[in-house]
Amino acid sequence: MSNLVVDKSKVPWWVSNVIVPLVNLTLALLVSGLFIFIAGENPIEAVKLIIYGSFGYIQGFAYTLYYTTNFIFTGLAFAVAFHCRLFNIGGEGQAYIGGLGVFLVAINLSFLPIPIVWLLSICGAFLFGAAWAYIPAYLQSKRGSHVVITTIMFNFIASSLMIFLLVDVIRDTNQMAPHTVKLPEEIWLPSFEAFSGILGIKIRYSPLNLTFLLAIASLFFVWFLVWKTKWGYEMRAVGHNTQAAIYAGISPHKNIIIAMCISGGLAGLLGVNEILGVSHKIQAGFPAGYGFTGIAVALMGRNHPIGILPAAFLFGILYQGGSEVTFEMPNITRYMFVAVQGLIILFSGALENLFRPQIESFFVRRLNREVNA
Repeated sequence: MSNLVVDKSKVPWWVSNVIVPLVNLTLALLVSGLFIFIAGENPIEAVKLIIYGSFGYIQGFAYTLYYTTNFIFTGLAFAVAFHCRLFNIGGEGQAYIGGLGVFLVAINLSFLPIPIVWLLSICGAFLFGAAWAYIPAYLQSKRGSHVVITTIMFNFIASSLMIFLLVDVIRDTNQMAPHTVKLPEEIWLPSFEAFSGILGIKIRYSPLNLTFLLAIASLFFVWFLVWKTKWGYEMRAVGHNTQAAIYAGISPHKNIIIAMCISGGLAGLLGVNEILGVSHKIQAGFPAGYGFTGIAVALMGRNHPIGILPAAFLFGILYQGGSEVTFEMPNITRYMFVAVQGLIILFSGALENLFRPQIESFFVRRLNREVNA
């Protein structure tokens, strides 16, 4: 094992941040292909269907970008907390409560100019998501309660609270289903479908909307926050070495709360996409697992916005292309693609270091040979 001890300073950044994730992703896809083969289907044909479903027609590509939008928000949410060494597993609940913030602001302030309603709805989503993350942050900071446990618990509390509200408080009384009334049509976010019509391209329904641009802006926001501001520096300092941060005069308690609130706010922005952009009402369970998948997106993207964007796009491809495969291949169910996502999470997270020493050692030896040649 001694020959696998690698001097990290000699490892090129692209080996750790590009090659290792690609190797892990390739292994996950190979194992997934084996599962598909065992299920009685052709893995090559499955890949072709995934590519066609994601890129083969304009509506499919729009769905891919719609899923990508949600994964960007939840991936960024986990990444911001992780830089303070906090594992925010509560993105699902924070997104749920964030959707409540969007709806309450939009339905009550719809008389204002439309751009103002959009802006205030975005703020409502962020603030409601941040408020839901504040309680686990406080418990971690002041009471020592582990944030993983509390955020998981708060997912269930958020779900129960929203069901109560949707059944007994804000339900559309003209319907039996647990959902609210629709928002006024004039305040809906412009959709890709509408833009396509202006350009003379006719497509069927597409959920992609203006929130995609908000997701791209969020990538720049997180990059600037974490690497270009004092807050970001302090959060990373607390994450790297809490005792050293205390010695430098940095408050871990303050930074835990800041990191978690920003993390919860980013997860809450998912509600903008779902409520203001797609369904235009709150429906039970609308986060649909995006919060948990965002953890894998962040891990695969090395908790950096530059990596989170392609990782979110990859999961968007799997979501959209997977639906095409399950439709065309009778032996492949939706749960099969849940297993594929699980494998990617496994290789990107739990087994992330399985082949890292060998890969880094290989490239270091190769670079050393080139230098000594």
